[in-house]
Amino acid sequence: MKKATYITLATILGVLLSYVMHSALEIWYLRILTAHNYTITWYQHFGVGSCALPPLVQYGLLLVGLVGGWLLGHMWWKIVYIDHRHWRQRAHRDSENA
Repeated sequence: MKKATYITLATILGVLLSYVMHSALEIWYLRILTAHNYTITWYQHFGVGSCALPPLVQYGLLLVGLVGGWLLGHMWWKIVYIDHRHWRQRAHRDSENA
C-alpha cells in the first residue's frame, strides 16, 4: 500500500511538471508565431479549452509526464526504501565524522 501511494504521488508530480513544461513551451511557441506574424491555430484539449500546440505535442507531453513520474517513483522507492540512501542517514554520518 505504501509503495503504491508513493508511486502514484510521484506520477501525479510528473503530470504536474509536464503541465508546467506545456505552458512554458506554449508561451515560447506563441512568441515565435507572433514575432513572425504567422497565423495561430487553436486546438482543443480533450474537447475543453484552447491550446496553440499541435495535439501530438500536447498528448506527448502528458505521456512523458505520466511515464517519467512513474519511473521516478520507482527510482525513488528503490533509493529510499531498498538502498536506504536518504538525507537522514547522510546527516547522521556527517555528524559522526565531525
